[in-house]
Amino acid sequence: MAVQAVESVTTSVASPAFGPAVALSCRECGERCDLGPVFACAVCFGPLEVAYELPAGDPEELRRRIEAGPASIWRYAPLLPVPADVAGKPNLNPGFTKLVKADNLARELGVTGGLYVKDDSGNPTHSFKDRVVAIAVEAARAFGFTTLSCSSTGNLAGAVGAAAARAGLKSCVFIPHDLEAGKVVMAAVYGGDLVGIEGTYDDVNRFCSELIGDPLGEGWGFVNVNLRPYYGEGSKTLAYEICEQLGWRLPDQIVVPIASGSQLTKIDKGLRELIALGLVEDRPYKIFGAQAEGCSPVSRAFKDGHEVVRPVKPDTIAKSLAIGNPADGPYVLDIARRTGGAVEDVTDTEIVDAIRLLARTEGIFAETAGGVTVGVTRKLIEAGVLDPALTTVVLNTGDGLKTLDAVAAGPTATIRPSLEAFRAVGLAGR
Repeated sequence: MAVQAVESVTTSVASPAFGPAVALSCRECGERCDLGPVFACAVCFGPLEVAYELPAGDPEELRRRIEAGPASIWRYAPLLPVPADVAGKPNLNPGFTKLVKADNLARELGVTGGLYVKDDSGNPTHSFKDRVVAIAVEAARAFGFTTLSCSSTGNLAGAVGAAAARAGLKSCVFIPHDLEAGKVVMAAVYGGDLVGIEGTYDDVNRFCSELIGDPLGEGWGFVNVNLRPYYGEGSKTLAYEICEQLGWRLPDQIVVPIASGSQLTKIDKGLRELIALGLVEDRPYKIFGAQAEGCSPVSRAFKDGHEVVRPVKPDTIAKSLAIGNPADGPYVLDIARRTGGAVEDVTDTEIVDAIRLLARTEGIFAETAGGVTVGVTRKLIEAGVLDPALTTVVLNTGDGLKTLDAVAAGPTATIRPSLEAFRAVGLAGR
């Protein structure tokens, strides 16, 4: 499967509602179509993505323009399919989350080249999904949709509910029936409709695809289906922020969790756009994908040298990554191989250990997906695959408060309210 270069097209006329975006382009055959609520190529049924006429001119001027923008993803509006005045619209203004220099974790893992955690738990609903939904909301507005919807493993449901409430839209989201309780509450609290589907995420996603073609779904924008080309672009902002926060330079290595695989592919797209615009120096970088062993179809395909990703039935505590048939899996394989990276997986036990390690060393309580990336990073270093002498960025995409059931923790001791009782448990002076 060929890797396509960053596109800059001039054959279509951009709409002000979509900023620099000028068309949708098929990732397989290259066929272009007008901007619209479609996600599959009419010629070959391949996935569509947004093509741009990106800003031309002095990179230094573009850097200054970005740096003068709001402390959110909207500082990158000139590179996204959104209107120029997007920051003034009612939205959650996600992004520009912390890039934490993780020196304590680096010492534990033996990293000497600089280790950073991009901590997206600081977004409005405490996951990176706020980024992608923010872009999808703007597309929904442009297409006149009145209801925002999605299929979700949890984080996306909460992000859609919150964004719809803020934007004055209705919402109806669909989730597997057995999600973590914290994510269910967060998805339900915003006042929209929440529907549990008996089955896995893949069952939920198939149902939503059927609903789009039915009159019941008329006027509905499904952020990760008929709005998917726009939605996916939100993940590029992770790449933009990481490079800007590193002083406008590429990381040598980046470790990204894999659910559908879209986040990893769009991070690569964002890095290539920054290179094409002259905003960062063009030099090699490696992208590593991280999966849970209980749902690791992309990791298996990578290790076996396959081009095709065979679906699996998920069985892991990392439910936010539990997509057994990842749509972007083949593209993840392409990127990992092209950049010299890899795709690896870790057990549920290793995930919990990694959650505890990140919390103990850096004070970051990651959800299970963050445990996957930290666990895979440790595993890749021990295997000699990830170079500890290079600058490495690890993604934490959500807050551990959403997956409390994964980590058992409690008081070190329970005592009477007296100095004598405290002295007796032997904690003083440790």
